[in-house]
Amino acid sequence: MSNKAALVTGGATRLGRHFSEALADAGYDIALHVNSSREEAEEVADGIREKGRECEILPCNFIRDPLDTLIHTAKERFPNLNVLLNSASTYQAAPIADTNLAMLETQFRVNLFTPLLLTQHFAKIVDKGCVINIIDNKVAYHQYPYAAYLLSKKGLADMTRMAALEFAPHIRVNGIAPGVILPASIRSHEYLTWRLEGIPLNRQGAPDHLVHALHYLLGNDFVTGQVLFVDGGESTYLEGRHSENYSPQSIE
Repeated sequence: MSNKAALVTGGATRLGRHFSEALADAGYDIALHVNSSREEAEEVADGIREKGRECEILPCNFIRDPLDTLIHTAKERFPNLNVLLNSASTYQAAPIADTNLAMLETQFRVNLFTPLLLTQHFAKIVDKGCVINIIDNKVAYHQYPYAAYLLSKKGLADMTRMAALEFAPHIRVNGIAPGVILPASIRSHEYLTWRLEGIPLNRQGAPDHLVHALHYLLGNDFVTGQVLFVDGGESTYLEGRHSENYSPQSIE
């Protein structure tokens, strides 16, 4: 087993699946973390094996299972493990006024505490490698209707920069902040049209745009501590109010 290998959390569904398959195409064997999506994981694993790569499904519940076991199992199965891609995430919308302790604990545990601890364990057992955290372009905003989720992702962005300092030079740590790429199926056409109007490039992104970002971060060994926004410029759309866009008619 001389191939390089990657551990992808949440690697069987949505963006995680695209990352797993892209890494396999790039020659990586895949340690495929799964929680409840076992059937999807089997399908992804079969596809990766058809590409000529090895794939091992590694179940782990981030709320109750030990995280060091996940890292050590991946390392034992793939001795050349050198990439950790933290893609698993959980999401529940609520403003601060309606956020309870259970919501905070679940979203912080999955979205921040788990990537932090997995990075810690990864850095202990890997001589040289990369960590890539999947964040969210919402970290550029203060959208309080997503309080617990967004605070956990903002924390992940800061953790990415801190870990890059702490674990350099042998571990590079970066992040990808996707914009409108794979919107939830519950989103209406009208909602998506409205969202696209706020994107300078005026279009929705595709998973391949994130895959290009992934390849860049893996391939450029002089990049660490960066969060790469892949969102068509949406997160830069923060002009705000000033004298030149003030119109008295707007308040009539």
